[in-house]
Amino acid sequence: MTPDPLFDLTGKNVLITGGSRGLGLRMVRAFAQRGANVIIASRKIDACEAAADEVRAMGRRALAVAVHAGRWAEMDRLIEVAYADFGRIDILVNNAGMSPAMPSHEVSEALFDSIMNLNFKGPFRLATQVAKRMYDGEGGSIINISSTASLNPSPQVVTYGGAKSALNSMTESLAREYGPKVRVNVICPGPFLTDISKAWTEEARESANNALRRPGLPEEIVTAALFLASPSSSFTTGAIVRVDGGH
Repeated sequence: MTPDPLFDLTGKNVLITGGSRGLGLRMVRAFAQRGANVIIASRKIDACEAAADEVRAMGRRALAVAVHAGRWAEMDRLIEVAYADFGRIDILVNNAGMSPAMPSHEVSEALFDSIMNLNFKGPFRLATQVAKRMYDGEGGSIINISSTASLNPSPQVVTYGGAKSALNSMTESLAREYGPKVRVNVICPGPFLTDISKAWTEEARESANNALRRPGLPEEIVTAALFLASPSSSFTTGAIVRVDGGH
């Protein structure tokens, strides 16, 4: 394939959590199409392997790893496996997350912990450990996937919004802590027509309360991720990039 003049990732190694479906899978494909090798991590190994097969079919290297992205020890295992196989990570995308909506007074302690672990604790462990290795090596780019819920407080997703707000704060802090060799940015997506939208009403799939009056198409996350991953964003770090249709 002809290298993309703006987003050429030839030979770069990318690690992405939650990379087997939804927005994560779209990013996996986009990175591989532009020359990157990809480590795909999520809980279901079969889905990871299917995504890895797509990457290999493009002539890139791929590694599928089954992990729970909210567990500290599993993030450490993912890092060891990734570095043992690929040697280095140039781009990390913390994409795994969950956002169950329910009345706040019904949230159990177990659910609270689960939401915080997957949306903040796990990403914190993965980002800090990879950032240190990047800093000690040739540098790199870290992209955290947050949510507009972190910027626009909403009912029934208090724990999720709080976890993603912490992710935003972490992003800005790590950008300063590991700069100038490591750039750390965050993308805040709005509603997207991925697998999760199958459970939405027909109205929710066709319109949204944003400036563009519609949900996003999965491919519309791709250019933001490519920009932040590539040298084209060499002067961008600690940024919160909203991809939400103008929420």
